[in-house]
Amino acid sequence: MRAGFYLVAITGLMLGNGAMLAEARTIRVTIDKMAFVPAEIEAQVGDTIEWVNNDILVHTATVKGGWEVMIPAKGTASRAVVEAGQVDFYCRFHPNMKGRISVAAP
Repeated sequence: MRAGFYLVAITGLMLGNGAMLAEARTIRVTIDKMAFVPAEIEAQVGDTIEWVNNDILVHTATVKGGWEVMIPAKGTASRAVVEAGQVDFYCRFHPNMKGRISVAAP
């Protein structure tokens, strides 16, 4: 009987304190006609950004001085978001293609 009481008490504390963790999401950005769509997205640390390239050209999602994701023609690529902040990215091959990820802490 006592073990059941503790289980209920611990569960109540977890729910009451917001200790339940949010599930990570996959956020899709489509590349179509030389543009990131949507160009601006919101994510949380732990989410994954997936780029789907509908163009016949290879593109990148490149952060100046940071990371780069190579996105094959008619293919997909992804990257997990690991820190909060605003991230501006562009295609290294087509610098007019730009996007922004606003990342919130969990």
